[in-house]
Amino acid sequence: MLYIIGLGLGNEKDITLRGLEAVKACDKVYIESYTSLLSFGISSDGLSTLEKLYGKAVVLADRETVEEKADAILSEAQESDVAFLVVGDPFGATTHTDLVVRAKKLGVDVKVVHNASVMNAVGVCGLQLYRYGETVSIPFFTETWRPSSFYEKIQRNRVLGLHTLCLLDIRVKEPSLESLSRGRKQYEPPRYMTIGTALEQLLEVEQMRGESAYNEDTHCVGFARLGSEDQMVVAGSMKQLLTVDFGAPLHCLVIVGETHPVEEEMLDFYKLGDGN
Repeated sequence: MLYIIGLGLGNEKDITLRGLEAVKACDKVYIESYTSLLSFGISSDGLSTLEKLYGKAVVLADRETVEEKADAILSEAQESDVAFLVVGDPFGATTHTDLVVRAKKLGVDVKVVHNASVMNAVGVCGLQLYRYGETVSIPFFTETWRPSSFYEKIQRNRVLGLHTLCLLDIRVKEPSLESLSRGRKQYEPPRYMTIGTALEQLLEVEQMRGESAYNEDTHCVGFARLGSEDQMVVAGSMKQLLTVDFGAPLHCLVIVGETHPVEEEMLDFYKLGDGN
């Protein structure tokens, strides 16, 4: 049996009772570490905290393990109960869907235990979830690669008056281009996109495209460390949010569409200068 278990957003205590029971019953426990991370960090300290709670060892599963060596995990799940832990909700990333598909093709039974995700936790700012359009990802730009495919999606959302959730890039255990060219992988330090970087890139693309999908006066909401005790939510224009230090990761951003009076009343609590 393969259990895919959501851990929630804040810390190790956000796992559900059903999820915790499943983990304790499993023979092997993996935790996925590259599409997100817990607020206390996937580190040796973080793992020991999880292991203490679960009463058993936890194996860190990086991108290479999940995408290239998933067969080994599924082979174990054919013979015993295996838990695959995911920060947030299990289906917040396509990789986890792929794991389920591969498991089912091999005849491995799969049970899913859901939890909170960034996709619903952004509701804390008061913008109603059913008034969101397509979610977009903002990747880190490089000197030679400056993609802008997210621009059309934001533009469509704004034409419809819908809010846009922007998920910001996470680069964990990424091989450097130089090491790949030499045929020997060396990994770059982890990088987590900030709201400031995302806004700079968004405005750069707008300047390049010039189609007025948004501008520096467009209202947004910035989120940092959603679900944690020190979570931060700030509403303001793009220009205003560029001046805010949101602190440690993870960050995400919402570009605000047309708002209902009830949404506006809630957003007022998070506007700059209002004690957020």
